[in-house]
Amino acid sequence: MPTMSMNVRVRLSIMMFLQYAFQGIWVIPLVTYLGKEGYTGSQIGSIYGTIALGFIIAPFFVGMIADKFFSAQKVLGVMNILAGVLLLLASKMAVAADGTPQFSVFFWIMLAHCICYTPSWALTNTIALSQMSDPGKQFPGIRVMGTIGWIVVSAVTLLGPTLKINIEATNLPMIIGAVIGIVTGVFSFMLPSTPPKVTDHKTTIGDIIGIKALGLMKDSNFAIFVMCSFLIMLPGTFYWTFCNGFLNEIGMEFAQFKQSTGQMSELVFMLIMPFFFARFGVKKMLLIGMLAWVGRFVCFAFGDLGSTAFLLYMGLILHGVCFDFFFVTGQLYTDKKAPKEIQASAQGFISLITFGLGWLVGTKLAGLVVDKFATEGGHNWKGIWLIPAVMAAVIAIIFFLSFHDKTVVGQDKPEQAAA
Repeated sequence: MPTMSMNVRVRLSIMMFLQYAFQGIWVIPLVTYLGKEGYTGSQIGSIYGTIALGFIIAPFFVGMIADKFFSAQKVLGVMNILAGVLLLLASKMAVAADGTPQFSVFFWIMLAHCICYTPSWALTNTIALSQMSDPGKQFPGIRVMGTIGWIVVSAVTLLGPTLKINIEATNLPMIIGAVIGIVTGVFSFMLPSTPPKVTDHKTTIGDIIGIKALGLMKDSNFAIFVMCSFLIMLPGTFYWTFCNGFLNEIGMEFAQFKQSTGQMSELVFMLIMPFFFARFGVKKMLLIGMLAWVGRFVCFAFGDLGSTAFLLYMGLILHGVCFDFFFVTGQLYTDKKAPKEIQASAQGFISLITFGLGWLVGTKLAGLVVDKFATEGGHNWKGIWLIPAVMAAVIAIIFFLSFHDKTVVGQDKPEQAAA
């Protein structure tokens, strides 16, 4: 494959920027808007659970039909336009004319939106990788534009004082996101052509859910890793679903933008992770990631906007360690353990376990806990955050005592030994 031209690189970078800005603008503050409109914690958890349902349902359409008959950039364009239109509709349907929540209507529209949006992450990766002569060197520089897009749109909250509103407590982020989504969809048709792969193999349901990877579960260490990947998502969704609501409720200004410091730290840790890969095995990397989740929730439980405000910011900045050390390391570990012919299936299996089933159960659990700790005019956030802190600590202990794989993910060949 010839070297990627600057024109192609720019188009792919814009693609990543827009694709993640599309979701980044609204998904964080949605909890604050819905809470203001009278949605319960359980209902909010169910709404965020539509993201997980999207990850579970969408591959059956895109994996088995769409990308077998149409070019990836065309599928991406259509799905983004549909997702944008549905998000715009959702922004108008969260509450009825009399101001009461319309949970059922909003839920189904958001589910349809997520089914259209969630395939975009895989599709953008496919489009980008198909144009690269050296993915190892070229992909990170392009993919990082997605994280930058997420950070940039988070700055919209800074316009609040100018508009004299708390933007995060309105449907404006959803409306802006819908516009970005439609623009992203139109732009997708200008991307390099990525025709469907010609193959005699028919994609099956088993391929999509990663059933070929089930054989890896015979390895007790990999089975423990899978179990802990599912379990760590349960406390993890407390952050992704309710952190913005928490920060706004305690009175933090520009909460969404300040939360984007987590993405900023993620960029930093992605750059320095090779340093850790070369020195730590998988067990230490994953364990550090789990303990970072514990630390984050403890910081939220004991932080406030007074003398312990630094704890709140520390909890946000820890996102780089929480995400990169556990989830990125987990993806690399999965690649190490899986034979080349089933690596894609193995990654699909882990995604289903974490961002599918784990996210789905976690958002519902988090919603129930938030309702349980509701108080007159607010919530007992210390009690709420200590629950995922304890959960993550117990999971980390289980992992520490039962996982004995000494694979080093930074090396080309795994070095394994029983402890």
